[in-house]
Amino acid sequence: MSRRLPALIIVSAIASFAANPPAHAADASYLGDWKIDSAVEAPWAKPKISQSERNGLMGKTVTLKIKEIAGPKPFACKGAVYKVSDYSADMLFEGAFEEMHDTNKSADPQKLAESLGFSGKTFQTLETGCDIDWHFVDPTTAKIGLDNFVYTLKKQ
Repeated sequence: MSRRLPALIIVSAIASFAANPPAHAADASYLGDWKIDSAVEAPWAKPKISQSERNGLMGKTVTLKIKEIAGPKPFACKGAVYKVSDYSADMLFEGAFEEMHDTNKSADPQKLAESLGFSGKTFQTLETGCDIDWHFVDPTTAKIGLDNFVYTLKKQ
């Protein structure tokens, strides 16, 4: 009887892991190097914004690792925990489009999303557990809202 207990524990542990894999194991296609390709002024930006931070980030590489985001200071994060979710337009960029609509009914979240290259009604979003979520236009193009800019990152 005592010989069976360790085997039973091992089998139970394997079954539990298979039924509940870590979040990053489900689809890790987002892991790897991403180059900051371009940036546009965000629809929520206030007039006369500084271009210096944006210019300093252009062409830089951000690397999504299993438990870390490596790259320039505003993107870098130790202890990343990834979760992929589907967002509607009003949820993109931490709800910025919904806030714009709340103060100005003519600001349509769907049209704002489309103006930045999104198509469809839902958009895959990588929640990182850090300060910045990644919103995917397609599997190799992500948009990130940072301060008053929307950055486009391309998978390398």
